[in-house]
Amino acid sequence: MKSLPVRSFLPFAAVLGLGLLPAAADNWYSWRGPTQDGRSAEKYGKYTFSGKPLWTYDIASRGEPVVANGRIYLFGYHGEGSELVETMSCLDEKTGKLLWEKTFADFLSDNAYTRYAIGAPTIDQDTGLIYLLTTPGEFLCFDPDGNVKFRISMMEAYGRLSFPNGRTGAPVIVGDLVIVRGITANWGGDGPARDRFYAFQKETGALVWASTPGVQPNDSSFSTGIIEMRDGVPVMYATTGCAHYVAINALTGKPLWRWTGGKGGINSSALLVDGLLISAHDKENLDSTETGRMAAVRIPDKALPPGPPEDPVPVLDAKAEVWRFPYSAETSTPSYADGMVFQIVTSGVLYAVDPKEGKELWSVKLGPGNLHSSPTWVDGLLYVPILNDTASEDGLLYVIKPTKEKGEILHRIKLEGFAFGAPAVANGKLYVTTTKHLYCFELGTDVTGKGDWFRLPKSQVGPVASLQAMPQEVILYPGKSQGFSVRSIDAKGYPVGPVTDAKWESFIPPTAKVRATLDAAFNEKGELAAGAQAKTSAGAFKGTAGTAFGIVRGRVMPDIPFTQDFEKFEINQVTLADGTTVKPLVAPPAAPAGAAPAPMAATAEEAAAGTKFAYPPLPWIGGRFKWEVRDMDGGKVLVKTLAPVFFQRAMTFIGSPEMKNYTMQADVMTDGNRRMKSEVGVINQRYLITLKGNSNEIEVSSNQERLKVAAPFTIAAKQWYTLKTRVDVKEDGSGVIRGKAWVKGEPEPDKWTIEVPHSHAHRQGSPGLFGFALQGKQPVYVDNVKVTSND
Repeated sequence: MKSLPVRSFLPFAAVLGLGLLPAAADNWYSWRGPTQDGRSAEKYGKYTFSGKPLWTYDIASRGEPVVANGRIYLFGYHGEGSELVETMSCLDEKTGKLLWEKTFADFLSDNAYTRYAIGAPTIDQDTGLIYLLTTPGEFLCFDPDGNVKFRISMMEAYGRLSFPNGRTGAPVIVGDLVIVRGITANWGGDGPARDRFYAFQKETGALVWASTPGVQPNDSSFSTGIIEMRDGVPVMYATTGCAHYVAINALTGKPLWRWTGGKGGINSSALLVDGLLISAHDKENLDSTETGRMAAVRIPDKALPPGPPEDPVPVLDAKAEVWRFPYSAETSTPSYADGMVFQIVTSGVLYAVDPKEGKELWSVKLGPGNLHSSPTWVDGLLYVPILNDTASEDGLLYVIKPTKEKGEILHRIKLEGFAFGAPAVANGKLYVTTTKHLYCFELGTDVTGKGDWFRLPKSQVGPVASLQAMPQEVILYPGKSQGFSVRSIDAKGYPVGPVTDAKWESFIPPTAKVRATLDAAFNEKGELAAGAQAKTSAGAFKGTAGTAFGIVRGRVMPDIPFTQDFEKFEINQVTLADGTTVKPLVAPPAAPAGAAPAPMAATAEEAAAGTKFAYPPLPWIGGRFKWEVRDMDGGKVLVKTLAPVFFQRAMTFIGSPEMKNYTMQADVMTDGNRRMKSEVGVINQRYLITLKGNSNEIEVSSNQERLKVAAPFTIAAKQWYTLKTRVDVKEDGSGVIRGKAWVKGEPEPDKWTIEVPHSHAHRQGSPGLFGFALQGKQPVYVDNVKVTSND
């Protein structure tokens, strides 16, 4: 069938009544353009491009601007060191004048160097709302005047991981949903690190679905999903950190299939051309010694049967690949126009390929190398940014006339700063970013050829198949409740109508490895309520209306003040002498029919030779397999695990992102000796306060290259210390992070050991624990955690 590219849609009520409504292409709502392939539909009666900018705006960016209703929205950054902040800037389209700007300080990310603003905002054409995912994983929604409609800390709420490359990508809008993605290590079934996609209601920020289409990743991916209508379903295609091309029902999150494209993460966004899904990478391949590949995969023309219960996502075999080229492209995304695919590779070469024949047409060397930048096509010409000129920090912008025979260079413009992004086109203007400026060039006048930003077409709603409850995942506190909006959907995911009579019951998924329940219940108002004495817990509830059902997940977290001394934990697991196999000490009850089989209990000999422990609290984000509760010196303490080494560094959140104005205290200890110790600390309001054993320091940081200040503090191995911290924020947004440490049992010192001012202080953030067992050699220990209000 013919593919129908889709970018954003009407609210569902309007969709079902009005059908397809085209919008003008003089807006550039998302960085890939109206047909999601780097192509503009504009044409010019008079071509006026001269290579001289109409105006520039001083801002660093490694991403792409978007344009709507006379305004430019740009993800950027400015400042240095602890003063560096990411920005959402709104400029006047004609003059480049700043209309408003919002700033965001980095926190707790692994970002290295100044790899910021590697992504783009996305504009919803229905509401004008703008969506952005920042480097530390804050997902924000703005109105056109810069007011924040909602903000979600993906790191603290869902366990989103960050990486030194700092890449974030761009949100995708489908109907009443906005979708973002990232490698997350959440809790329960979503605890293992996977590349996941999250769909939120675009006007409220309520989670609708989370999807895990792939397997364990070897890398991150910031590719942007693309949408097409297939058999009446909006399907999102993307590439992943586990080296797959994936297809997902964009309304429900159901994975439809995946195809293995290599060994490492694929960061190039997918390109859809006549039933082929095309992308590229620069990693190792599974079937050759070549590094890098651009490949085209034939999209299945019918639904595929599911795989086995442990991995039900259908996997396309090698025969799905139609053609390939040995092109190595780290993150650059291919573009398409006039029957040609254009791909910039890491070596700075631009290739043109005939996708129908799988034939290379021509290539042209443009620079010494390239990273993220991708071509944009408009009115018969390609506009191609290149990272930098030879032996300089100046980016380049090429204007190329592509034919089937050659790529003719018409202009070569030197830019100030590295060029990482893709150009945007709107109203006869071209917008290009560098790490120094946003450039505005005139392309032409007498603009015609307005393209369509496709919306979800009119659909006949089918019978009710299941329920969607929103939010799909919640955090509760003792004595508090959470309401839901529930709707029925058909088999394709289209809403049928609201549901007010769902019956709810505690639910344990048949495939659950941890059979846990949430200490809460639904009340007569349809709210999920936690009692005043509700225990810290996590689990799911199943709502049923007729034969349809839906699932919500939830956590009960302690509210401030709270303590945790680990004494009530039952030591019921053992890691065997091989260091990897885990068995229960006592045989658990038999699993119900259809559920995963109950594990075998350890023998007496295995238990005696192994390490006995209990898992940490299930609702902790990023806790399981990184921490264990063990017996020690007549009590129970939390211990940082040593294997696998991949988990040598643990950052675990034990509260909620909204918490603020608190003091956090814990007893901590590092094992080791005078020459080799580890690091242990706490997270207070997005600051990490750490005792660094090898350097004998107490350190305050939020990102290692943005804010990191240390003070001398002698740390002895096998000695317990009490670590106390607090963050005080002033009305002007500045603040002071304070920490003190002393030998456990001795009097608390009057003075703080370290006090660090921060002009862009974090106003809120989940409390957490930190452990770094360097090379998996020396464990660290935590006990007697206390979180109390500063008031």
